[in-house]
Amino acid sequence: MIVIKTAETSKEYKDFVNFPFSLYKDSKYWVPPISNEELNTMDKSKNPVFKNAEAEYFLAYKNDKIVGRIAAIVNWIEVKEQNKNKVRFGWYDVVDDLEVSKKLIEAVIDFGKKRKLSFIEGPVGFSNMDKAGLLTHGYQELNTMITWYHNSYQKDHLEQLKMKKLAEWVEYRIQIWEEDKAPKKVKKFSELIMKRYNLKPLTFKSTKEVVPYLDEMFDLLNKTYNTLQTFVPIQQYQVDHYKEKYLRYIHPDFIKSVVDSDGKLVAFAIDIENNTEIINVDC
Repeated sequence: MIVIKTAETSKEYKDFVNFPFSLYKDSKYWVPPISNEELNTMDKSKNPVFKNAEAEYFLAYKNDKIVGRIAAIVNWIEVKEQNKNKVRFGWYDVVDDLEVSKKLIEAVIDFGKKRKLSFIEGPVGFSNMDKAGLLTHGYQELNTMITWYHNSYQKDHLEQLKMKKLAEWVEYRIQIWEEDKAPKKVKKFSELIMKRYNLKPLTFKSTKEVVPYLDEMFDLLNKTYNTLQTFVPIQQYQVDHYKEKYLRYIHPDFIKSVVDSDGKLVAFAIDIENNTEIINVDC
């Protein structure tokens, strides 16, 4: 018998966060999250997104053993201002048992019905600053610390539960050259773009130099991704939270920016070191 329980105690929240460590323990492609960061994301007293969102975290038990987890989320800005009458689900991880997935999805649907929400979508987080997406290809590729990893049967479970794909996101591995070793075509194309639009690169020598541009970066994120299916504008109180949360992790050498003739930020990229690899995130 499968029992679904809402996480309420400190131990249950930790069980929720730690479940993937047992589920994917034999996978060499899964990259574990930072557990304390996960717990802080779920903590209403620490994550300002709860000013406009609410969530419940469900654990599935079979024979007194945890066999799955899922989060049910509603972002009220998305519902009230963007008129998307939907409940989100995320943190979806299960053993290979369709009935477990079915019970977890039903818990999310019930969560939504109680709030008069008629549409379910996921896996996503609270906003675009959280992980999103269900892995459907590339199971033999190392995931990054900013993406979720899944077993192939999880896609099968959701398809058997009559869920349909709304969008497909593709993650690419891009070769990055040292400037003096870059192909001539790449250099020429870059020079033409920079000259035509009167752009120039902006580099930072210290974290202190990055700070004045942080609000511009988040503003650019809002403008860049506002057509995404899951987009919800990042609120200023979230910006302030993320600045404090992430700035300490990022080395200035890993931030590359481009400004226009007025010194306004028009593009930036942050490289995130992941074990022996560098993952490029362009915005």
